[in-house]
Amino acid sequence: MANAAIYCPECRAELVNDVVNQTDFAPCPACGTLLQLSVFPAIHRQHAVGTGGERIMVDGESGCFFHPLKKAVLPCDSCGRFLCALCDCPLDGKHFCPTCLETGRTKGTIKSLDNRRTLYGELALALIVLPLVTIVFFYLTIITAPIALFVAIRYWKAPQSLVRPNRSRYVIAIIVALLVIGGWATVFLGLATRHHTHG
Repeated sequence: MANAAIYCPECRAELVNDVVNQTDFAPCPACGTLLQLSVFPAIHRQHAVGTGGERIMVDGESGCFFHPLKKAVLPCDSCGRFLCALCDCPLDGKHFCPTCLETGRTKGTIKSLDNRRTLYGELALALIVLPLVTIVFFYLTIITAPIALFVAIRYWKAPQSLVRPNRSRYVIAIIVALLVIGGWATVFLGLATRHHTHG
């Protein structure tokens, strides 16, 4: 692409460099109108066609680590590599390159990047339901019911499933745990009362 021409705003005649970027007014060579034009040097730069909207690096500018011909817009907050707009991965106010983002995901060093979650609601429900449905382990509910109640209450505000967030399992676990604890309390109270009357 050729350098862009600059025209007089009055007569539309092409202006020469003697008129542009002068400290005082200068007359237009064609119509004599006094002009004072300030033009940035970028108007005279050669630009490549078909860059997909990305800035192409020119002399004196930093290039992207991953795309050396593209202008860097900022550094990665983790490794310091210069990144173009395409390689910038913003997360929680910070900017990461694709490599650091993937490393943070696999090593778990970026805490706000969730790729797995413990489903505490399902854990609490399993702790209370599994011993109930198996006759052999029914007596374990003495231990599992309080644990299920604790887990459901303690992790009520914990991040839920990435795909199907709901708290119904927490509610069911709390209700069943309270019923089981109440049942066991009734049994022990009945046994204590019976032992006291016989004694």
